Amino acid sequence: MTRELLEPLERAWPDVVFRHRVAMTSGDRDRKSELRSLSDGGQGAFTTQLESALLAGEIDVAVHSLKDLPTASAPELTLAAVPPRADARDALCGSSLRDLQSGARVGTGSPRRTAQLLALRPDVRVTPIRGNVPPRLQKLRGSSPLDAVVLAVAGLVRLGLDGEIGERLSAEEYPPSPGQGALGVQVRADDLEVQEMLSAVHDPAAAAAVEAERSLLAELRGGCSVPIGAYASVDGTQLRLVGQVTALDGTWFVRLETTGHPDTAGDIGRQLAHDLVAKGADNILADVREAGGPQPSIGG
Repeated sequence: MTRELLEPLERAWPDVVFRHRVAMTSGDRDRKSELRSLSDGGQGAFTTQLESALLAGEIDVAVHSLKDLPTASAPELTLAAVPPRADARDALCGSSLRDLQSGARVGTGSPRRTAQLLALRPDVRVTPIRGNVPPRLQKLRGSSPLDAVVLAVAGLVRLGLDGEIGERLSAEEYPPSPGQGALGVQVRADDLEVQEMLSAVHDPAAAAAVEAERSLLAELRGGCSVPIGAYASVDGTQLRLVGQVTALDGTWFVRLETTGHPDTAGDIGRQLAHDLVAKGADNILADVREAGGPQPSIGG
């Protein structure tokens, strides 16, 4: 995904030499443990090492999958750019949602995906899986194959594996993780020169959409182990945000939507979070706490 950023940067700044450095994070190395057991309940499992390298001056730019970047970071760092966003939706591979047989085995390692799947199809059985995209797809084959797996559309397209998609799940009925499909480009807050360079790849509409989603997530104190979905889209001067909090077993959920101006994206997200709580989402989050997840609470 870093190459997606480097190519337009190299075109915009042909006299600058950009070097690509790969860093293995705890989430990359450990593909078996549940995310909630890694790095503060899953928050930062894929980002902490990159942020440390930035703070130490070992790198000048960190490129994150924005859904993995915690909503709070060190004050010495800033999110300098959000490039144009890829497809934010989740995909069901191996089948469509309607064609899944009762009792079908569906693989996913995400509590949000599990909860939302059970809310739509309570008759299927969810099998926990982790790992990179190709090994997950291999779970559809072999001696005891799964009937389907849930993966991000953006990751499948990036790897040229979109032919595996059985159905792109509606972002309104199956809202993705906040920030899914978007890249977040993080730099040191005092590095104004690099921030100016990165303005060449910044997409204000994508940035407003993910700001609304991430503000909702932050207000609900959510992380990788909390079943919170959010999707925002921008059309001219209107931003539309859908948010959903789902019980871990899928038996009930609260879903709301709202609109506003993209310039107030953060406020839109925070207000929708409070509206979700007013409709009962706090009871779902309390159940998550009792089930051993992180400790979400509503900010003031």
